[in-house]
Amino acid sequence: MTNTKSVFLTFDDGPSPEVTPWVLDQLDKYDAKATFFCIGKNAELYPELVEEIRKRGHSIGNHTYSHSKSLIRNCEEYVEDVDMANEFLNSNIVRPPYGRLSLSQLHRLTERFHIIMMDIVSRDYSRRCSPEHCLRNITKYVREGSIVGMHDSVKAEENLTYVLPRLLSFLQAKGLKCESINL
Repeated sequence: MTNTKSVFLTFDDGPSPEVTPWVLDQLDKYDAKATFFCIGKNAELYPELVEEIRKRGHSIGNHTYSHSKSLIRNCEEYVEDVDMANEFLNSNIVRPPYGRLSLSQLHRLTERFHIIMMDIVSRDYSRRCSPEHCLRNITKYVREGSIVGMHDSVKAEENLTYVLPRLLSFLQAKGLKCESINL
């Protein structure tokens, strides 16, 4: 993550057979790389999609096995959920669902993983957020080094199909290269 002309697109909650292949195709059109923070149970169901993400040169991150809310689970249960996901993901990076961790969870996870958050949230998952507003959420704030959070899920599909091609075109016009997170 050292190139100062880079941005880092990330996709949470997949892989999803309905959405992830389309995302991969869009990224290919712009020679863009991204990081997919996969839910372990989805990776277990669709291992061929996890392999396809890697095959196309993107990186995989851990988003827990069950999209677990960290603050309602004790530290041991939460870490076990991350470890269970990693059986299917084999990644050294983690993004906690909802962007929240307790201090004890943070300490335990950072013993073995890099925690990757985001500085821009597209809100593509929100039914109350129009596709145009989702795009503005990104383009208004994106800068060199930004980590942009999106979702390759059915819930986000309507907004994502509007946002992603326009975002990739916008970033390309600004001279920003989309890279994956590799630590």
